Amino acid sequence: MKNGNSVFSRFEVQKYILKKNLKRDLPASIVVFLVALPLCLGIALASGAPLFAGLITGVIGGVVVASISGSQLSVSGPAAGLTAIVLGAIATLGSYPTFLLAVVLAGVIQLILGIVKGGTIGNYFPSSVIEGMLAAIGLTLILKQLPHALGVDSDFFGDESFSQGDSENTFSAISSAVSHLGLAAIVISGLSIAVLIIWPKFRKLATVPAPLVVVLLGIGLSFVFKGTPYALGEQHMVEIPVVNGWSEFLGLFTTPDFSQILNSKVWIVAVTIAVVASLETLLSLEAVDKIDPIKRVSPTNRELIAQGTGNIVSGLVGGLPMTSVIVRSSANV
Repeated sequence: MKNGNSVFSRFEVQKYILKKNLKRDLPASIVVFLVALPLCLGIALASGAPLFAGLITGVIGGVVVASISGSQLSVSGPAAGLTAIVLGAIATLGSYPTFLLAVVLAGVIQLILGIVKGGTIGNYFPSSVIEGMLAAIGLTLILKQLPHALGVDSDFFGDESFSQGDSENTFSAISSAVSHLGLAAIVISGLSIAVLIIWPKFRKLATVPAPLVVVLLGIGLSFVFKGTPYALGEQHMVEIPVVNGWSEFLGLFTTPDFSQILNSKVWIVAVTIAVVASLETLLSLEAVDKIDPIKRVSPTNRELIAQGTGNIVSGLVGGLPMTSVIVRSSANV
């Protein structure tokens, strides 16, 4: 990763932005919103956190981080790469408020890294190591979600450990799910995977992000199966909290448990989140800069300061740790 100035002059960049902002920025913002919303909810769900935590993290990433970051295209929010870490951390620390303290501390660490010019840290970690780690996390998520894709949701939030609390392990849970197949879940899962693979191959269609198409497809198919013997059960549905008043809305926010500040486990989780989130952000930043049509180069140290600030705010109000997310950022290009 490298710092530097854009190969375009400031005048050329401003000219480009003035010409393109009305045509492209508004549609891009709508697409990013539609892509980010289900991702925020899904990541919160998979992390074992309240759904509201995913939403508030997306808002903070889009407002707080974007206001401080020097990147013109990067979009921040809860990241799938942190899902397994978050789920394990909540279980290890014993409560969500204690986990929020770790998120705040992780933000402080990122803030310090940015101030001391730690944005170059990405240069000392081979991309293959980080990509391998993220691939392992992705493989874990795939194996854990297979039973749900086949129609079994006995443990809806999942259990990221190999040995599960129901006497099953990762592989035996998949074997057991095969004997309890749900037609609707299989059809929705199969078609969704097919769309994710095939959709980007068509240039004209690729202007609409495949994940957005999958969300709409899933909603449509769930209505098709409704009222039939194959309809999805309530255990398959995500219940978004409905707020009936201001007091109920304020009740959705959770504050950190600062009494656990001396807990060594909290600091271990905080350092883990800070390192992984920082590296994932720097990798995402580098990837987005490569696909930027006018080849701007984002300031990495400033980005770490922005991410640290975002994580501090997120942790204080009950949100999840965030990173710059390549899926949303690429939709913003």
